[in-house]
Amino acid sequence: MAARWDINNGIKQALDRFEVDNGNYPKSLQDLVQQPADAKNWHGSYLGSTNLPIDPWGNPYIYAYPGKHNTKSYDLSSAGEDGKPGTDDDICNW
Repeated sequence: MAARWDINNGIKQALDRFEVDNGNYPKSLQDLVQQPADAKNWHGSYLGSTNLPIDPWGNPYIYAYPGKHNTKSYDLSSAGEDGKPGTDDDICNW
């Protein structure tokens, strides 16, 4: 499934590269495509474009740093087909 691949591979790789370059994960996914003022070693766009990825149902991915579930890193999820976070069809990195 495309959303699971994005969360566990594509976006994850971009987030990990940002963290290696800057010493912390970004505050938002926007920081992967546009350099934030506090990212002195930014080498983006980390996603290869200036567009943020959307899930297969046309919704933005949900990102939080620090994560509620992954407190030492980040939470990344798709609200799934119903578009509502917190329901059974969510796809998450926790």
